[in-house]
Amino acid sequence: MSRFRAKMTESDRDWKTAVIFSKINQYYFTGTMQEGMLVVPRDDEAVYWVRRSCERALEESLFPRIKPMNSFRDAAESMGKIFGTVHMETEVVPLALYRRFQKYFPFEEVKPADAQIAAVRAVKSPYELSLMEQSGDIHRRVLEDRVPGMLREGMSEAELAAELFSLMIREGHHGVARFGMFDTEMVLGYVSFGENSIYPTYFNGPGGNYGMSPAVPVLGSRERKLKKGDLVFIDIGCGVDGYHTDKTMTYMFGQPLPRQAIDAHLKCVDIQDEMASMLKLGAVPSQIYNSIMSRLDAGFADNFMGFGSRRVKFLGHGIGLQVDEWPVIAEGFFDPLQEGMAFALEPKKGIEGTGMVGIENTFLVTPQGGRSITGENPGLIPVY
Repeated sequence: MSRFRAKMTESDRDWKTAVIFSKINQYYFTGTMQEGMLVVPRDDEAVYWVRRSCERALEESLFPRIKPMNSFRDAAESMGKIFGTVHMETEVVPLALYRRFQKYFPFEEVKPADAQIAAVRAVKSPYELSLMEQSGDIHRRVLEDRVPGMLREGMSEAELAAELFSLMIREGHHGVARFGMFDTEMVLGYVSFGENSIYPTYFNGPGGNYGMSPAVPVLGSRERKLKKGDLVFIDIGCGVDGYHTDKTMTYMFGQPLPRQAIDAHLKCVDIQDEMASMLKLGAVPSQIYNSIMSRLDAGFADNFMGFGSRRVKFLGHGIGLQVDEWPVIAEGFFDPLQEGMAFALEPKKGIEGTGMVGIENTFLVTPQGGRSITGENPGLIPVY
């Protein structure tokens, strides 16, 4: 909370009140996630107003001031009006909720607090990092050691995804993969065979996936069956007690892939390792991005970080309570890296007729460079 207040003052010296509605950010600040709001005055103690369930919030949280409310009216009558400017999560607060809140708190202006919260969340405590290390160990065991024995000719993407989800739960995965990008649903991630891994998708990532159907374009297809010669592409999140890691592993089923695809994959692994070496204290994300992208030859750059016109403009992303956190290894991110930051690095390249090759692992920033917490297997594991 003190770091958040300092970040708010750094960005706006005149700020008075911040109100936090999203359950993920409520959890970050209070240790519980309920239907409610966290009111953070600049010069007074923060209050967590809970509509449902206050009983559970009191049981789970050590936050010093938790109060019940049936509606915003109760909070307004107890704490008084909020005037002037209110900072809130403008990326996630619906307009209808905003208007209901403003009905009882007649503030005049709203400003975003998203960047300030993201900056505070980007630097993890030892406790947070310990949970991510546990998640990374599950990720490594499942994708590197267990999946090769699960692949069977004739199984569908959906079957593999279901078996994979069940195994991960048994291994300790918390059961969801949370994303901050607007209106994004995800179960595990993408489980794709062959060219399905470059199928068009709304998801802002380099890989592709047809999914269950046009109505549920996630997880994997029931119709696409695994056959000899397929590339198997698995890009999934894992988590422990709310904190995630991200990992992509690839497999060659039945026989080796074409030499072109193998060479492109190995180049992606080299790029990952080079980026990891740059994840040192004081490094600048945009400089890492431009350093890598400026040295790619034209042939390799084609279909790098996507396929066709569906290429993304980043090479990695922060990760924690959500898979897609700040900062991003991309242009426009200039704040130096700090100890306690974590990144998923994911250089990938689409290959026509084969699918998406490449790799992804989660790294912690250290003075010596990035340290992988999800394993070091280079991928394209042969399953013959």
